[in-house]
Amino acid sequence: MQPCRRRDRSAFFVQLAKGTMDSQTIYRRRWGILSVLIVSLLAIVIDNTVLNVALKTIAEPHAGLGASQSQLEWAINSYTLVFAGLLFTFGVIGDRIGRKRMLMIGLILFGIGSLLSAYSRSPDQLIFARAAMGLGGAAVMPQTLSIISNVFEPQERPRAIGIWASAVGIGFAIGPVLAGVLLAHFWWGSVFLINVPVTVAGAIAVALLVPESRNPERAGIDVLGVLLSIAGLVLVVFGIVQGGDAGSWVHPSVLGPIAGGLAVLAAFGWHESRTRHPALDVRLFRDRRLSASVGALGLVFFGMGGVFFFTAFYLQNVRGYSALDAGLMTVPFAVGQLLLSPRSAALVRRFGPKVVGTAGMFVMAAALAGYVLLGTASPVWLLGLLFFVQGAAIGAAMPAATSAVMDVLPRERAGAGSALTNTARQVGVALGVAVLGSILAQSYHQTMSPTLASLPATTRDAAGGSISATQAVAAQLGTAGRALLGPANDAFVSAMHVTAVVAAIIALAGAIVVLRWMPGLGSTSAVTPAVQPTPAVQPTPAVQPTPAVQPTPAVQPTPAVQPTPAVQAARELEPAALDAAAAPGIDPLEALDVWQEHLTTRPAAARGAVEAAGAAVDPADEYLVDLWPGDFADQSHGVEG
Repeated sequence: MQPCRRRDRSAFFVQLAKGTMDSQTIYRRRWGILSVLIVSLLAIVIDNTVLNVALKTIAEPHAGLGASQSQLEWAINSYTLVFAGLLFTFGVIGDRIGRKRMLMIGLILFGIGSLLSAYSRSPDQLIFARAAMGLGGAAVMPQTLSIISNVFEPQERPRAIGIWASAVGIGFAIGPVLAGVLLAHFWWGSVFLINVPVTVAGAIAVALLVPESRNPERAGIDVLGVLLSIAGLVLVVFGIVQGGDAGSWVHPSVLGPIAGGLAVLAAFGWHESRTRHPALDVRLFRDRRLSASVGALGLVFFGMGGVFFFTAFYLQNVRGYSALDAGLMTVPFAVGQLLLSPRSAALVRRFGPKVVGTAGMFVMAAALAGYVLLGTASPVWLLGLLFFVQGAAIGAAMPAATSAVMDVLPRERAGAGSALTNTARQVGVALGVAVLGSILAQSYHQTMSPTLASLPATTRDAAGGSISATQAVAAQLGTAGRALLGPANDAFVSAMHVTAVVAAIIALAGAIVVLRWMPGLGSTSAVTPAVQPTPAVQPTPAVQPTPAVQPTPAVQPTPAVQPTPAVQAARELEPAALDAAAAPGIDPLEALDVWQEHLTTRPAAARGAVEAAGAAVDPADEYLVDLWPGDFADQSHGVEG
């Protein structure tokens, strides 16, 4: 028995070194692999929420870094912009070099960026460290779902993906609370330092448990497109943030970067429409239904990012709540999202994505407008109710918009649709923080200017930047500074009302666009499957036999127009359920599972026909390799082992 055990251990370490596993080992460990992937995902999601709770502490000159409001905006946006810009590219790189390897690299990069963020000595250092964290996050996110598709069988895959998706809601729920607990006992850098042991343990667990997989098709990497997209977004966001700092939207320092960024983004669109391997296929946006659906996703996260930004200051600076209490106040938001998100799919199947998405957007617009009801002494349950309603609206609208994107796209472009939705979310958060944060800063500065007029010029400029800066100046002035606190609270609440109204108007406009163009019940994909029978092999009316004339060999299809055995085998594998994948009554993932079952239960005769035809890749596999590469990797030699 001992020699056998030694051989087993030896084989295990050989497999570990090569990143390969046999199918039985993968099956036994599938739920453990899913747990590792969820932990990896949670580290990314939680980081998006902990910073909002820590904003007040980071803004303090002694306990934090003394960051201005624009610097705090960049601490958030440097992460989201890098994340959004590299999401497509890292997905392609993971397909090429190995998804397990890319996942480990991403976790390590995320851990290093977290360590640098925790020990930043200035706001600028924090901004650059957060960008490094975005680099790691972009490497992690695309690999998790691809690995799940490789590991789980069709009958278990929907459940695994559902658990994976629920981790996002859980992350939103526990992130602010965790940040509050850490800030109550440690310094502000602890909210980032907590990521380091998680990512280290995650990378080790990935190395031990997760199998390696690759996409057999080697797609190109659009380096120029990635650089143009990031440069354009950074310039636009920089100009918007400058508008809040300068107090004017017509200043050259504002219009110049915005105009330059729009020009770079125009060049990006021109380049992407002509390159063979685009980082973002802008030609997809020619379909207004897809544009409306992606826009809805972006606007959902636009409102969420802006609300989380200004409510963090409202709770801690105006209402005086601790970081822990402020974190607990965001729990209703996560509860609303978790309650509606699992039910959104059933609502979409019954009413269609247009009805569900439009209803969610209208409710979110109403929730955003509801923030004007908040004052300096409003009951705390009112804010909790608004959080809950907005979270529920997002829980309904987000899955509906995602479903609409996948319905509009042809089946072979589903991978591009998944990356597109993730990018829309990140860009939405970045623009929400930039636009709404700048409106908040400008409105606050204008409202506080008369109160600060009696202060010296240098002190006046410093105090007018944000409520945190005003409170810091008031603390330095001692007793005389107390007169500034009441007007500062009133000015911030007034600025928050203006910001909420702007956000509500934007969400309302988005709801109208969704109502007009998002696909409704019964919409189908505009592109038909690539393996449809061609007219060349269909009998024409001219050669149809009549009752008086028996068919002769002359009118029989000739061997030259007969489909090859490989093509015939591929046609036989096409289930009717897949044609209905874009129909609202059929879940695309369930239809895809039907296809996969047909592939795995392929008759021996069909397999022999493919091999006899000398096909290197089965046409059915080749047809779907862009759709879910992981699902078919084991049949086209994409999984090592």
